[in-house]
Amino acid sequence: MKLSRYFSDLRKAYEAELDDLASDSEGKDVLKKRLAAKRSEIGFLVQMLAYSPEMVAVVFHRAFRFTKPAALQRLLTLQAEELPAWPELAGTVALEPWAEPVALKVLAEPGGPAFMTVAACLEYLHAHGFDAAEAAQAATQDEEADQRDDDGAGLSADDAGSAPDERSLDEAGADWLAEQGFERKE
Repeated sequence: MKLSRYFSDLRKAYEAELDDLASDSEGKDVLKKRLAAKRSEIGFLVQMLAYSPEMVAVVFHRAFRFTKPAALQRLLTLQAEELPAWPELAGTVALEPWAEPVALKVLAEPGGPAFMTVAACLEYLHAHGFDAAEAAQAATQDEEADQRDDDGAGLSADDAGSAPDERSLDEAGADWLAEQGFERKE
C-alpha cells in the first residue's frame, strides 16, 4: 500500500501533534489530561477543520473501531478531494460511545463529514502503523516525481539539460543571508 501524498504529509503532522500533547516539560505523561482539555474546546477547534485538521483530529484519538480495515487502507491512497464523507463509512468505521457527542458537534459544521473521514484515516494509521520502509519509499518516490516535474520549468531547451551550478547556488545563498544582516563566511 502506498499512502497518498495528502495522508503522508498529514500523518507526520498528526503524529507530531500527538507527541506534543503526550508529555509536559518535566517528561510526565499528560496525554489523557490534554486530550480531555482539547475535547472540551471542540466548539472552538472546529474553526480549524479545513486548514489544520491534525490539530482537531487528535480529539478523536482512540475514538474509532475499524470493522473493515481493507476499506480504510484503500482510503489512505486517495487525495483529500477523493475521500467519501463520514456517512458513507457506515459499517466500515464506528465511534466509541464517549466520542459521539464530540462527533455530533463536528458533523454539524461545514466540512465536518469530510473531516471525520480524515480523522478516522489518521487514527487508523496511528493505531495500525505503517511500515516505515514503505513510508520512506513513498516519500522518496514523491520527491523524485516533484523533481522531475520541476526540472526544466522556466528553462530554455539548452538550459534544461544542464545541472545547476553549485557555486552559484552557494553565492545566492550567501547574498541572501547578507541581505538579512548576517556576515559573509570567507
